[in-house]
Amino acid sequence: MAYLLSVTLLWAFSFSLIGVYLAGQVDAWFSVFIRIALAALIFLPFLKIKQVDKPLAVRIMMIGAVQLGVMYVFYYHSFLYLSVPEVLLFSVMTPIYVTLLNDALDKRFKPQFFLVAVISVVGAVAIRYGNISSDFWFGLLLVQGANLCFAIGQVAYSRLMSKSELDHKTVFGWFFIGALCVATVCYVLFGDASKLPTTNTQWGILLYLGTVASGLGYFAWNKGATMVNVGTLAIMNNLLIPAGIIVNLLIWNKQADLLRLSIGAVIIVSALILNHYLNKRVAISSTI
Repeated sequence: MAYLLSVTLLWAFSFSLIGVYLAGQVDAWFSVFIRIALAALIFLPFLKIKQVDKPLAVRIMMIGAVQLGVMYVFYYHSFLYLSVPEVLLFSVMTPIYVTLLNDALDKRFKPQFFLVAVISVVGAVAIRYGNISSDFWFGLLLVQGANLCFAIGQVAYSRLMSKSELDHKTVFGWFFIGALCVATVCYVLFGDASKLPTTNTQWGILLYLGTVASGLGYFAWNKGATMVNVGTLAIMNNLLIPAGIIVNLLIWNKQADLLRLSIGAVIIVSALILNHYLNKRVAISSTI
């Protein structure tokens, strides 16, 4: 739990730093590439190539490619269409995906997830009521893509490493190598070299995001995920949302429409409460 709490506080600032200083100013593909490359450099010295089986290394690379590489592709581009608070609020579905994926792997099915998803979308619409455009819907889909990738990575890494006796830092380099493969290909194919960082602030933020938020952050988060149950992991995913919104509103976004934001947040949180109630009800009925 301590690992997850620490990373929550760390990541609370990352959303605003990206939305305020990088989105629309620095090429998103370059931001993803440099952030992952810096994170990889931190863990390469700890990599024990001969002590890790090739199949395990490949699996960890695949997890990194999805959880970090593909996720960042969705995540960074969502800031071009949504505000920071909106990106955060629309990330509320991540714990639903975590639970859904675990249930799928355990061959269980809970239909309430569809109801919760619909209610969450209603909350999202409430935030932008009267100003809904195709960009809004595209941004919402981008966030959901990022949520799903992040959930897949957490579940896969937790299941793969929870029973392993290997020191996490000696294998986590493979995680970033997998993500870097995705980021490199994307930057080569789609990157815009004319939109590189132009200020020391932008370079400094990328350095922080790469080494601290990504490098140390993802290592601590994924290690923490192997030390808690699925329910705790789902809750910790959502604790990041209010923390990030509070930081954004207090420091950078004081002109936000608090009324619409609050109405949408209440609807979305209600969906989570309903999901928790239905899960608890199912658990109780199954024990009778």
